[in-house]
Amino acid sequence: MMRRRTTLLTGCTALALTFGATACGSSDPVSAGGGDKALGGQTVTVAGVWSGSEQKNFQKVLDAFAEKTGAKTQFVSTGDNVSTVVGSKIEGGNAPDVVMVPQVGVLQQFAENGWLKQLSGTTEKAVDTNFAPVWKTYGSVDGTLYGLYFKAAHKSTVWYSPDAFTQAGVEPPTTYDDLLKAGHTVSDSGLAAFSVAGQDGWTLTDWFENIYLSQAGPEKYDALATHELKWTDPSVVEALTTLGKLFKDKQLLAGGQNGALNTDFPGSVEKVFGPKPEAGMVYEGDFVAGVAKDQFGKSIGEDANFFPFPAVGAGEAPVVSGGDAAVVLKDGKNTKAGMALLEYLATPEAAAVWAGVGGFLSPNTKLDLASYGDDVTRATAKSLIDAGDSVRFDMSDQAPAAFGGTKGAGEWKLLQDFLRDPSDPKATAAALEAAAAKAYKG
Repeated sequence: MMRRRTTLLTGCTALALTFGATACGSSDPVSAGGGDKALGGQTVTVAGVWSGSEQKNFQKVLDAFAEKTGAKTQFVSTGDNVSTVVGSKIEGGNAPDVVMVPQVGVLQQFAENGWLKQLSGTTEKAVDTNFAPVWKTYGSVDGTLYGLYFKAAHKSTVWYSPDAFTQAGVEPPTTYDDLLKAGHTVSDSGLAAFSVAGQDGWTLTDWFENIYLSQAGPEKYDALATHELKWTDPSVVEALTTLGKLFKDKQLLAGGQNGALNTDFPGSVEKVFGPKPEAGMVYEGDFVAGVAKDQFGKSIGEDANFFPFPAVGAGEAPVVSGGDAAVVLKDGKNTKAGMALLEYLATPEAAAVWAGVGGFLSPNTKLDLASYGDDVTRATAKSLIDAGDSVRFDMSDQAPAAFGGTKGAGEWKLLQDFLRDPSDPKATAAALEAAAAKAYKG
């Protein structure tokens, strides 16, 4: 599973799926494309980590683009390691036109490799007009805009079963200590407190980042994200100690530590919202709602709800985000059509397509909140938009992929090791620093 917090993967291998037939004979230009000619007969190949319901919903966006332009679309699901798959396709002369990049660090890597085309003036103008400046910053390398953030994630949300909370007699907590207390009360009522997707290392980085941002504060968060601050800093040890209180408490984890390590992200949602609930809460981003709704038929706001990730100690409640940036590869066979697709993705019209079917947040400030299908998602989207430049982008997504975005390596693996044995936060911090130092130098 890609650390794609906005992604639902189900262990797929790299797989090319062709969808989206030719558009319905339309010869209209792309509305965002400044009068480009129709793209009839041309094919745009898009690679990304999405599968399952997310892939189906993104296909609806591609279909809308096809209807507008006459282009055909082909989506290639990359599986876990998007950078490796895309690199091999470039080397093999089969580069996609557009890649939905799930990490800032990977976008930077692609740009440094010389793989990316600068986005068009039309797209850049739309970004300047329709997005908070932070999204342009994260999409740029050395002042050049390469990435358009189409899909965002609000990753400071804890999802819970209202029935489980009612049965336990607890209310959504506002502090981390109260979160653990509520968890024990839920556990006493018959369900484990938390379903943790320890099989997917990226979920564990999200736990750490929310705790660290709240406990250590935004300045240290920014410094650690760029490795200006070492992972051996006492603030890191403190955050790991706080996280370890949860990890070592077998009463709080569904299946204990071994159960968590054998649970992937989709499975973690199923353990709360599936037909046989095993836990009352699952921490992850807003995209949990899409899985609960699409795969388990839950009504968001009634059968499934969330509360903000609570404040840790004397800190503020954290607001961590993430997102998928669309980029155009220089070696794609149809970069003109790829650029036209990005001009379309920059419009509120494109965002509204996915917003209407759920499991999606857009950083586009011009998207009408009424486009979202339920009040919970509307509230989450408004929170993200209102945060503006104060939101902090997912830390591991900003790191080099070798440290922050590779299955079985770096931060993912070391936090899985910590989940397995959280007894020595200092040793874990030292191991994280050694891995980070190697990756940032590389």
